[in-house]
This record gives sequence, C-alpha cells and structure tokens, in this order.
Amino acid sequence: MDPRTELMLNLTRRQLLSQGIHAAGAAALATIAGGRTAFAGDSAAAGPNASPQRKGGLPGLPHHAPTAKRFIYLFMNGGPSQMDLFDYKPEMDKLFDKDLPDSIRQGQRITTMTSGQSRFPIAPSKFKFAQHGKSGRWVSELLPHTSQIVDDLAFMYSVNTNAINHDPAVTFIQTGRELPGWPSLGSWLAYGLGSETEDLPNYVVMTPTWSAKRPAQAIYSRLWGSGFLPPNLQGVALRAAGDPVLFLKDPPGVDKATRRTMLDGLAKLNEMHFEAAGDPETEARIAQYEMAFRMQSSVPELTDLSKEPQHVLDMYGPDVAKPGTFAASCLLARRLSERGVQCIQLFHRGWDQHGNLPGDIGHQCRDVDQPVRGLIEDLKQRDMLKDTIVVWGGEFGRTIYCQGGLSRENYGRDHHPRCFTMWMAGGGIQGGRSIGMTDDFSYNVVKDPVKIADINNTLLHCLGIDNRRLSIKHQGLDARVTGVEQYRLLKEFLA
Repeated sequence: MDPRTELMLNLTRRQLLSQGIHAAGAAALATIAGGRTAFAGDSAAAGPNASPQRKGGLPGLPHHAPTAKRFIYLFMNGGPSQMDLFDYKPEMDKLFDKDLPDSIRQGQRITTMTSGQSRFPIAPSKFKFAQHGKSGRWVSELLPHTSQIVDDLAFMYSVNTNAINHDPAVTFIQTGRELPGWPSLGSWLAYGLGSETEDLPNYVVMTPTWSAKRPAQAIYSRLWGSGFLPPNLQGVALRAAGDPVLFLKDPPGVDKATRRTMLDGLAKLNEMHFEAAGDPETEARIAQYEMAFRMQSSVPELTDLSKEPQHVLDMYGPDVAKPGTFAASCLLARRLSERGVQCIQLFHRGWDQHGNLPGDIGHQCRDVDQPVRGLIEDLKQRDMLKDTIVVWGGEFGRTIYCQGGLSRENYGRDHHPRCFTMWMAGGGIQGGRSIGMTDDFSYNVVKDPVKIADINNTLLHCLGIDNRRLSIKHQGLDARVTGVEQYRLLKEFLA
C-alpha cells in the first residue's frame, strides 16, 4: 500500500487536524525566530531576559526585564469583609440599623440570600481601627501582625468584579472567564516562561485548613487547571493531611530501581504511540510520569521542616508545626520559592460569613495574620521579597447592610462585588502606596477603580510578560488570562 494512503487511513479526523495545526504553528514559529523553530528547553530561542536555567516556555520570553521571578497568591476564599479589615468607615456607626439609602444601592442586584429581606439595615463594623506605619494605613484590630508590615504592602481599596456568586467569581480571578475550562494564571505563566526547577512542579497549590465554625465553599481542582493548554502545565495540589501528594510512594514490593525500569519501558511505549499518532497529550503524560518519579525525593525533603531554625518557625506562629495549617503552608510557600517554583497559590477557605461574622472572622484572621507577616519578613530577610510578588485577597467583598439578625455585637454580610480590598507586595511593587477609594458605605467605588484584569496584567508585567503578546487562538479569540475586557497597568504601584 502507498504509505501516504496507509497514513491517512490510520489517522483520525482529530489527529489529522491536530497535526496540521502543529505543523502550521511550527512554521509560524520558524518565521518569528528567524527561520528556525524554537522548542521547549531551547535556551538559544529564549528572550534576552530569560534565566539560563529555564526549561521550556515560548521563544522571546520574557518580553522585557522582569522585576519578579515568582508569585505567591494568598487567596481568602469566600470573600473577606473589607469594612471589618481595611476599609475604615467610621461614619457608619452613626447610621446603625438605618436603611441603606436607595441612592447608594442604585438598584444593584443582590443575591437570593438577602433579596427576600424587607429592609437592608446598616451594620457598622464592631472592630476598632488604628493607623499604622509611615503610610498611616488604617487596619482593624483583627490584624495586629499585618498592621506591622503595612509599609511593605500596596493596597487596592477599589477592586471590583463581575460575578456575585463564589464559583464564577473565583473562576474569573483564576482564568479571566466566569465559565470553567480556561487555563489558570499559573498555567499561562508556565506556558510562557517555562520552569526553573526539574524536581518540583512549576505550579503548586495548597488548600490549608481553616478555623471558622461553618462549612466552607467548595473548591475545585479545575481552578488551577490548564484548560486548552498542555495538561502538564496544570497546578499540582499539596494535600493538607496525609501524604502531600498521592501515590508518590512505591507500592509494596517495588523498589526504586524496579520503578525506574518500569517507567523507562512505559516511556518507550508512549514514544512509539506519539510517533504513530502525534498526540501532544502523550508527551505530556511522559513528562508527568518523570516528574512524579523525581518528586518521590524532592517532596519529602520540601515538607521536612526539622532543619528550619526556631526563630524562623516562631515568625510564622504556633500553628506552623501543624501540617496543613495556613502557617505551615506559608512556610512551605517560602521553601517552594527557594527551590525554583514559580507559581504558588494558597486557598484559605471559610471567609463566607453570612451570619455570625464577628465570631468567624476572628478565627479566620488568627489563622492568617501572623503567618502572612512571617512570610513577608522571612522573604525580606532572605533578600527574596524583591523578586517575589505576594498577593492577598478574595473573590469579592461584603455588604455594609446586614444579612439576618442585627445587633451591635453580631451581624452577617452578603456578597458584594462592587468594591473590596486587596494588596500586593514585593517583586517590583512599591510598598506603602495605595489605589482607589470607596464611598462612606464601602459600597461604591468613587476613585480609581481596579479590575481583576488590571491586577493580573500587572502581575504578568512584573514577571516580564507583555500580556498583549501572550495569547492562543481559541474559539475564534486571542485567548489570554485577562479575558476580552479592557485592562490597564497599575503604574502607581511600580517601583
């Protein structure tokens, strides 16, 4: 049989289209790279600002000299109450239990959890605030440790988002879309910049325990998925209890040498399949098996805190010795950063406080307050904060009006996407600065609104990426992590 005919008979329609796309992509890359195709791991094709240790990534990246090598995203899942933590609104105390004026609400949509209420009474924060640092930043008594590092932090008081419910709001922050199936921020970075570590994943996620006395919102692994990017770029979750990663240990009766022999044989079979089918998923599978084998040694060493000096452990607080806590996860984030991991995210759940907010938010703040300070100061002492961006925030804020029963000592708050507070630090971000302002009710932005796309774009910029030039054709769009909306660079924060 004619080999061309035989090949066509063996190809499925999907494989034919896939191979055609890859061939066209290779030709385009060859044109961009001056007549030669740049492959993952080809250091000669990397941009002039690239690290010589970087493996993989796209040719020509970083686009410009980066100010950061990595980021640590501290995500407070559920929506922290901005007016109880950072957005000080003393005038609200005079309006206790008064109805929120229609001129402030302006017909804004509300969730079904409060849409049935006959009134929307104002619930002032019961917590005391004080100014701290040279910047004079107002911080709640709930965060005594964070208040000591405010001059290292750049605050955004006017963040706003589209979604009013948790899952689309978190998905929007992670991927630039409210619908599932799109690549996460960490996957985009791994795709564009490659990796500087071979023994650990480039993108690591932790979901530490929380102390609020109520069930937390569900969280899904697709939030750190790679979407239509290669599957080896998805985040790897370190578990809060038991083995940090499942199936890293060799099965009973299988030693390391046997395991290596098995993987070598499996790799040969997968390579034969790739030559026959040309499916890039096969190469991703080979890479994942090899990473898992290397992680058998690297992960136990990573999670062994016995060699950490006592004064460092003390910085993170008493919970640092308890595996799976936020404190232990922050220390692991620093250790991951030292080992070349580029993208680290901590999802701390339990911030969805529709009722008994004063009691629950106190537990949550005790979980995170000292560890956050410990992480910032630990990075500074190691001269790592200058090239590590730390981001703190949730998916939206909370309402000034009360959900459920209201008293001076107890109240709840509903979801509020119109304004909330986040902060950034390190990696080219100038501490002590701030952007934005809200009205007296912490309900509407009145100065310098900040969108999620602005934050993600600024994060990418500090990592050396021009967001306009990091995209993939997908469903007829130039898909990128900022989605399709307009965005800006937060130049006010850049050092």
